[in-house]
Amino acid sequence: MIHHTMIVSFDNPIPESELDAYLKDVENVMTGSGHVQTFAARRHIRVPGDDHSPVFVSTAVVQLGLADIDALNAAFAVPEAFELIGRWQARHPYKVVWVNHEPLA
Repeated sequence: MIHHTMIVSFDNPIPESELDAYLKDVENVMTGSGHVQTFAARRHIRVPGDDHSPVFVSTAVVQLGLADIDALNAAFAVPEAFELIGRWQARHPYKVVWVNHEPLA
């Protein structure tokens, strides 16, 4: 199993209800792809040091568990993934960094 961990940062503050909707959309598309074995998402817990971040401050973290690289590539190749990204980028622009890795524990 590999994990695909995404750190999402919206360019501007996003209402909690909108963040909930975004995370639910990501979950539905990714689990609906048939390639994702596990899904977890959490909000970023803000601390004062965030004001000094050299890159950006995250809004949320999303982690997908997949069987292998082929499953990861297939999950992000579904048309619904492109639609989701385009729709949310138009509503609330955001940046994402990610890492593909073996389980941490």
